[in-house]
Amino acid sequence: MDWLNYHHLRYFWTVAREGSLARAAAVLHVSQPSISGQIRELEAAVGQPLFRRQGRNNILTETGQLVQRYADDIFLLGGELLNELQAGPAARALRVRVGMTDSFPRLVANEILRPLFLPERPVHLVCRDGKAEELLTQLAAHRLDVVLAEEPPPGKTSLRVFDHPLGSAGCLFGAADKIARQLRAGFPSSLHGAPALLPTESSPMRRVVETWFKVHAIRPRVVAEFDDPALMKVMAAEGRGFLVLPATAATSALKRYGLQAFGVAGDCRVRFHAYTAERRTGHPAVAALLQSKAWLTADDPPAKPA
Repeated sequence: MDWLNYHHLRYFWTVAREGSLARAAAVLHVSQPSISGQIRELEAAVGQPLFRRQGRNNILTETGQLVQRYADDIFLLGGELLNELQAGPAARALRVRVGMTDSFPRLVANEILRPLFLPERPVHLVCRDGKAEELLTQLAAHRLDVVLAEEPPPGKTSLRVFDHPLGSAGCLFGAADKIARQLRAGFPSSLHGAPALLPTESSPMRRVVETWFKVHAIRPRVVAEFDDPALMKVMAAEGRGFLVLPATAATSALKRYGLQAFGVAGDCRVRFHAYTAERRTGHPAVAALLQSKAWLTADDPPAKPA
């Protein structure tokens, strides 16, 4: 296929998004046979089926799912292009696409991303979550401008990416008021046997904390493990156990969920990294992100007194 018919692609994309030919026909104001014909021509050009029948429904094939992901980006960019042209040069936002690994702490990400919002120019920020391997592929294809992660890029990757260490943060321990009062005295030994709410074992944060536990001969009682940090905080607020957060921006997280800090471990450090596809980025917003260390000033706040 030497070229792509974007008219056919839009018909396919609308059917995939709406879930049926009937709804797509209503959106596009054309007949269902016309849409079917356009999709058949696209499938012929692609060389593979994009839908399969399941009862009365059209289900995307694996190739169809791939085409839909690209179509999402294509038509998103097309809409942004029209908006940019209509807005004029003075009002055009600086677009920056940031990938974040699933385990990257969102409150830390918020602090790191603050320098992107430059006062002299509006910014259009696009944030995408995913596994490191997926994000690296998008970065290498220039579909992302920068990726935030808690570890350096995997050594086995064949993609040409560059690692920019951003800094590190100590860890803050928090819990609901009753548990916090019990664990504050004798910290960190008080954690031995205490109920713990921890990230899953695949998380870099979990590996850092587990290493720290071993160094201090601490073995907490793991009550639950989470991929979702928000659910972990909710359960901590209900008194299920203690949790561990990067000290940067942890104070606002504890306040939001009504939790109390009872200890800080400066020697339990979480590291943060940014990946780019170039050694020196020419993107002004990404350059500001890499150069700023202001977000580290909140590192290692003292625990609240008893």
